[in-house]
Amino acid sequence: MAVLTSRAGPASLVSESVRILIVDGFEPFRKSTCSWFNRRPGFHVVGEATDGLEAIQKAQELAPDLVVLDIGLPKLNGIEVARKIRAVSSEPKILFLTGNDYPQIASEAFRAGADGYVIKLDAEDELLAAVEAVLAGRCYVSKKLARHGLTGYA
Repeated sequence: MAVLTSRAGPASLVSESVRILIVDGFEPFRKSTCSWFNRRPGFHVVGEATDGLEAIQKAQELAPDLVVLDIGLPKLNGIEVARKIRAVSSEPKILFLTGNDYPQIASEAFRAGADGYVIKLDAEDELLAAVEAVLAGRCYVSKKLARHGLTGYA
């Protein structure tokens, strides 16, 4: 498994559902991801965003526990979105779910404040483990990137 050691402090989980913001510019994938989360007990998708600027606005308005974020977004890329979210709050966990499998980009995502990084092609096998890891305060890196030595720590 590609779960890594704990980051600063455990996640503060409550007995309520985990509130999730899904950010992806490709509607079919975004809707599929929303459906995936909503079929699982303990998760509640509170919002969706289609571009980087909308993602920042909704993250501030909705105060999600978890932001599931693509890198290739219109108006502002996901790495910049993560930086801007982290500039105002360390509260939400940020999990990149992206088609980008370049180790250098994944490293930049972690430097921007990501807690996890899953490649879309591997989501079926890795997304649940990644979500559980980041909500528990651990860092997660897709297995493909972990084989390249990426640890998730900048």
